[in-house]
Amino acid sequence: MHQAHAFSLKLVRIVESLLIGAVGGFLFDAARFPAGWLAGSMVFAAVASLAGRPIYVPSLLARVCSIALGMTIGGVVTPETLRGMSTWPLSIAMVSVSVGAATLATVTYLTRVHGWNTLTAIFAGTPGGLAQVMALAAEEGRDCDIRGVAIVQTLRVVILTVVVPATLSLVGLTGTVRLPASVTAVADAPVAFAVLVGAASAVALGLLRLGFPGGLMFGPLVVSAVLHGGAFISVTMPFWLATAAMVGLGTVSGGRFTGTPFRLLLDYLGAALGAFAVSLVVTATIGIAVTLVVPLPVSDLIVAYAPGAVDVMMILALALHLDPVFVGAHHLARVFVVSLGLPILARYFSAPGTRRTKSGRPMLPKGDGLDG
Repeated sequence: MHQAHAFSLKLVRIVESLLIGAVGGFLFDAARFPAGWLAGSMVFAAVASLAGRPIYVPSLLARVCSIALGMTIGGVVTPETLRGMSTWPLSIAMVSVSVGAATLATVTYLTRVHGWNTLTAIFAGTPGGLAQVMALAAEEGRDCDIRGVAIVQTLRVVILTVVVPATLSLVGLTGTVRLPASVTAVADAPVAFAVLVGAASAVALGLLRLGFPGGLMFGPLVVSAVLHGGAFISVTMPFWLATAAMVGLGTVSGGRFTGTPFRLLLDYLGAALGAFAVSLVVTATIGIAVTLVVPLPVSDLIVAYAPGAVDVMMILALALHLDPVFVGAHHLARVFVVSLGLPILARYFSAPGTRRTKSGRPMLPKGDGLDG
């Protein structure tokens, strides 16, 4: 009887947590906030956590969300995107350079000015790739202050979403409409979708058993990118499934704000604004240098180099009537640099045992997010 009651309470907590995240995601999406389902669920879960509501998502569900998001991000790749990469080699190569330079500068700022540990600073300072950064940060648990990572990454999305469109519109740098390539629904290609899910899940579980950091998302991302980029399949993740995965991951991330004092929250916001400024200066400098060497549209380059999440930047490209293939190729290159380099950095800087924040408190344990 006691076990049944405990199970019921846990189930209620899960449903309540996901409902809170879903409401936030729905409202942000209804407000046309790019990546609204992810950011909205994260914000609402964070607010609920700060208000004292228990937020809980079991590890199995969180891992399914990571796999689904990996397949979704990899589905951005198309044969046209790969051909575009061969057309703009210098510009795409410099995107990779800007990722490394911006990350190094931001990590230096967060560790020296705000006293963050290196692993947390790396996750917070990596420009863009919101979904995979949050998934990998959640896996690290004790070694990473996910609350700081979430605030820095989310604030970057918010600022870019507001500032970039407004700036380009004011200076008249929008272009003609270019629609994205058509996609195939699951109902029209069930076998191809089964192959995608099966292969991605197998690789993800294999990397998980090997202890590869971020493998639950990185493995499916690579599998999906190869299958889509090679034109082996064209089926994409259903909208409802990708949305549910974003809500699940956003809820997990937002739930990490439990017990955060208001004073510490203000400290996080200061670090987030400073980190964004440092990242923007470095990225803008490299982007301006590219425009001086390569004759490419300035507006396309601005969105292509903006240190935001790939889905956000793709939405902005379409909304601002820019070239989604050009923008997608650059952000895809950045996603792969982040997805490949971040797990390596995480493994290198992770240390056994519990690390402590600058205030001396231990990092949050894994038991309230991904570990069920």
